[in-house]
Amino acid sequence: MTGALPDATLRWADHDDGVLDVHLPGGRLPRQAARTVLLVHGGFWKSAHDRRHTREQARALADLGWVVATPEYRRVGAGGGWPTTGRDVRRALDLLPELLGRIGVRSGPTWAMGHSAGGQLVLWLAATGAPLDGVVALAPVADLAEALRLDLGDGATAALLGDQPVGEADPVTLLDRRPPYDVRVVHGSADEAVPLPLSRGLVERHPWIDLTELDTDHMSLIDPGSDAWPTVVAQLPG
Repeated sequence: MTGALPDATLRWADHDDGVLDVHLPGGRLPRQAARTVLLVHGGFWKSAHDRRHTREQARALADLGWVVATPEYRRVGAGGGWPTTGRDVRRALDLLPELLGRIGVRSGPTWAMGHSAGGQLVLWLAATGAPLDGVVALAPVADLAEALRLDLGDGATAALLGDQPVGEADPVTLLDRRPPYDVRVVHGSADEAVPLPLSRGLVERHPWIDLTELDTDHMSLIDPGSDAWPTVVAQLPG
């Protein structure tokens, strides 16, 4: 999906992927401090996948009153890999109030939502002290050691990590440091790309994480026309 063009695209770094799309509620500047979602796309951290496939999702969230900021980040095959990929997302988040201010938006409470590999990234943000008000991970690659064992994404996790130890990026262990806000996970039982047991294992180790299981597949969680979409939206505060 490449429709639902953003209302603005802002640059947060001087490399090719240092950009961030912004979708505004109703396509208009909000008059007061706006609740904001940092929407982190997936694609197994590979350069073949970029933020454009989440634009319909971003527009749907904006139509519900959120300012939606979708950062691009360096991915495997385009200068990324760990820790660069994680640092890029964190840098985009840290700069977000300044970036939105450039177009006249005052950011209010900020949540992060990520799908698949983006789910890993937002869980990593939560585990490493990112300044957020909550996190929603959709079908996240929540256990990198298990993703390695299962060879998810045809070697995607190994390509992401390179020579870095798995524990540097792995939410299932890093979330032993509980953040001071809610972490919510939604995962489909028919997900063949990222199996549901990865999220079940995450919650078994960290029972304070809220897991919602749906009878759906991997991509339906980011499809505003799917039966799963109302459940996804319900994870964000009303």
